Amino acid sequence: MRNFQIAAAALAFSSMEPVMAQERIGISSEWGNVTAELSDNNAARSLVSMLPLTIEMSDHLRQEKTGSLPSPLPEVSRQRDFEVGTLGLWGPDHFVIYYRKGRVPQPGIVILGNVIGDVSVFDRPGPIAVRIEAEKR
Repeated sequence: MRNFQIAAAALAFSSMEPVMAQERIGISSEWGNVTAELSDNNAARSLVSMLPLTIEMSDHLRQEKTGSLPSPLPEVSRQRDFEVGTLGLWGPDHFVIYYRKGRVPQPGIVILGNVIGDVSVFDRPGPIAVRIEAEKR
């Protein structure tokens, strides 16, 4: 019986699809640099296909930096809550970096990913240009 269980487990693991590594991007500005892990959705994959790009961002409600992408991203499911470090999409082409926790009105935001590290570099009033690039592997 034990050999059967081992064989069954080996078969199950061998038939599993390989797990893809989490896609990462670098976000740099004169205020500092951060890395972000992207969500596994069509909007995040479309963002990667636009890279590298520079976005002029402005402060909004002292909770986020916002800026326009060169073209819209695909619509995927949305949510209303966000955490410190969430990368989001408000509207089809409005890129957002949240540096505070909060909640948005309906229809919510598309979650593009999450910043790894100290997103507080963006917690300053005023505009900033950010450069977004695929992280080299």
